[in-house]
Amino acid sequence: MKIVYHIPGTYNSGGMERVLSNKANYLTTVCNYEIIIVTTDQRGRRPFFPLDERIKQYDLGINYEENNGRSVWHKLAHYPFKQWHHRCALTKILKAVNADITVSMFGNEVSFITKIKDGSRKVLEIHFCKFKKLQYERRGLWRMADVWRTRREETWIPRFDRFVVLTEEDKGYWGNFSNIEVIPNACSFETDEYSALTAKNVLAVGRYCPQKGFDMLIDIWHIVHQVMPGWHLNIVGDGEQRERLERKITHYGLQESITLAKPTGDIKSYYLNSSVVALTSRYEGLPMVLLEAQAFGLPVVAYECKCGPRDLIRSGINGFLVQVRSRQRASFRLMELMKDISLRRRMGRAAKENSKHFSQEEVMKKWINLFESLKK
Repeated sequence: MKIVYHIPGTYNSGGMERVLSNKANYLTTVCNYEIIIVTTDQRGRRPFFPLDERIKQYDLGINYEENNGRSVWHKLAHYPFKQWHHRCALTKILKAVNADITVSMFGNEVSFITKIKDGSRKVLEIHFCKFKKLQYERRGLWRMADVWRTRREETWIPRFDRFVVLTEEDKGYWGNFSNIEVIPNACSFETDEYSALTAKNVLAVGRYCPQKGFDMLIDIWHIVHQVMPGWHLNIVGDGEQRERLERKITHYGLQESITLAKPTGDIKSYYLNSSVVALTSRYEGLPMVLLEAQAFGLPVVAYECKCGPRDLIRSGINGFLVQVRSRQRASFRLMELMKDISLRRRMGRAAKENSKHFSQEEVMKKWINLFESLKK
C-alpha cells in the first residue's frame, strides 16, 4: 500500500512530528507500506526525529511560516496566493505518485485536498481539540477570524473518507459525523524501566509557545520553590517564547531552580531522572508527554484542558487534574507529590499500568485496520 502524509514540516521536536515519524517508520518496516511525506515549510532542514531511509520526502516550498506574526491584513493579502501555489504543487505530486491513501494532518491543505482527483482515498487526522483556535483567546478581528475558521472546519469534515480524532472527549465536540473514528497517539517508549521517583526534579516538556502555558508553570514554581527550595524544574523544549520565559524566571529570581533545556534525542534520561511531570497547557490533543511519563511510571499534575488529560489521568489514581489557570491548586498538588514518596510510587505504578493501553502495537492495529478498510 502507498500512503502520502501531509505535514507543515518534520524539523520540529513537537508531538505531531514525533507521532508521524513513529507511525511512518512502523508502516515502512513492519507492514512494508510505501510512505511518502509531503511538507510545505521544511526549507531544507533535517527531520528532528529519524525516518527510515525508504521514506520519501518532498517539500513544496510554500513557506506559510512567512506569515507568522504578520497582521491580519497581510495574511489576507498573501494567504490566497500561497493556497493557489500549494494546491497546484500538491496536485502535481499526488497525480504523479498514484497513492492509495492520502492523509492530511489538518494543515493548510485541508480545505482543498479532497478536491484533488488523483484516485486516492482521503483521511483527515487532527492532533488538537476542536476548539483549538478559540483557545488562543485573541481579541478583535483575530477573534472573529478564529470563530469563523472553527465553524468553517466543520464543513470540511464530511468530504473525507475518514476523520480521525485522538480522544472520545473530542469526538463528542465534533458531533455526529458518520466518518469519525477515535485513534489515540501511541507512546513513543515501550520500556520495562521505571523512574526511581527519588530525584528532586519536576519535568515539563513541550514547545515554548502560548499553548503549553509554561508562563503559568513558572508562576506555579514561584509558589512551590518557597516551600520546597531543594527541588528543581526542568522545562525541555524551545520556541518563540524562550526570551519571555527567561525574563520571567529572572523576575522571580529562579535562575538556580529552573532550567530551560534544549530539545534532545535523549529525552528518556529526563524522565528517568524526574519524580513528577507537570502539564499546564491551555489546550491539547493527546499530549505525548503524558503518554511518555506514564511509560516510565511517573505521576502527573496536569491542567484539565481540552483535550487529552481527562482521557489519560484518573485524578487521585495515577496523577492529579486541576482546573486550567488554577495556579494555587496546581502548586498544592505538586507539593503533595513532592513531599510524599509513597504517594508518588502508588500513582507511578498506576500510570505504568495505564500506559499499556497506548502501546504502539495496539494503536497501529487500529490504523492498519482503517487503511485496509479503505484500500482500493
